[in-house]
Amino acid sequence: MAEQAEQDKDWMREALQLAAKGKGAVSPNPLVGCVIVSADNELIGEGYHKKFGQAHAEVNAIKSVSSKKLLKGATAYVTLEPCSHYGKTPPCADMLAKLPLKRVVVAMKDPNPKVNGNGIRILKNAGIDITTGVLQEEAEKLNEFFIHHQTFGRPMVMLKIAQTVDGFLAAADGDSQWISGEKSRKLVHQWRSEYDAVLVGRTTAMADNPSLTVRHVKGRQPLRVVIDGPYELPRELNVFSDKHEEKTIVFTWNKEASKNDADPMMKVMSQNYFRGEVIQVSKLDGHVNLKEVFLHLGERGVTSVLVEGGQQLSSALLKQGLVDKLCVFIAPKLLGSGTRSVLSIGVNKMAEIYNLKEVEWSQCGDDMLLTGYL
Repeated sequence: MAEQAEQDKDWMREALQLAAKGKGAVSPNPLVGCVIVSADNELIGEGYHKKFGQAHAEVNAIKSVSSKKLLKGATAYVTLEPCSHYGKTPPCADMLAKLPLKRVVVAMKDPNPKVNGNGIRILKNAGIDITTGVLQEEAEKLNEFFIHHQTFGRPMVMLKIAQTVDGFLAAADGDSQWISGEKSRKLVHQWRSEYDAVLVGRTTAMADNPSLTVRHVKGRQPLRVVIDGPYELPRELNVFSDKHEEKTIVFTWNKEASKNDADPMMKVMSQNYFRGEVIQVSKLDGHVNLKEVFLHLGERGVTSVLVEGGQQLSSALLKQGLVDKLCVFIAPKLLGSGTRSVLSIGVNKMAEIYNLKEVEWSQCGDDMLLTGYL
């Protein structure tokens, strides 16, 4: 039994590595990998979910098996419970149930209410032995975006901050290029390719005129979300005028401005025709209601948001409890004055302090990267 348990972990690790290859391509679906092992514990097939709308991991793995005779008595290792409902593709649980498999080993159950145990029941009813919970924590970490979206109906929000050792993200004159080093900036571009959307506030948009695109690595371009309450940012900014402008969404509380921009005729008549989207939400304490922003994004299938905000947006998100994950690059530099990374987040005494969970430290070039959950 102990030997079998270790073998299960080894094969599931391979399935998890396969699943990770789909990062940035399968959302709002989960990342899934599948490994097929013969009765004598030899790898005979493998696959992963490569792109949203395309074949699932189990289908790709079965297709990769050279001879279907090898499936008799075989074991399928799947990082997520096989689906039991019709979506873009037929149910994988039904497909597996028709095969002469002996076992199916599952890392974690699917939190989607359309599945959530149904896939496992289908396989059990077909006489297939089921083992669940193998490397469950690793599987849940891999699919943290999907799980969060399924559980709360809004995307998982990761706040990225780049600051000096003494806690500043910009000098007194507003200059912030570059606090962090080249390796740190490359990692942020990797994150952009993996997150569904990247979000900034109007202050950062004006001060830095960022493109928010993936340039230093290969990968898909994320949605670009700009918070502009009064809707006054100039249309010449990169996010409104480059070749990716159609992937830009502006959230504003300015009803008239958003109404005019949503009118096709008004847009055509405008000299600075913006091909992106403008969405009006409510005002909260004089600013855009950020909770509404994330709920709206969640409704349209956005499972993850990378926030590259300045002091005001970062502080507001933390104060309102809208940050799920925090990543802070700490550069070996001192400023002594300038703009603090966060300010006034509602903590007045030690009993109210924010304690990060699952804290990890890593080195990124000359910078240190702190990762934690709130």
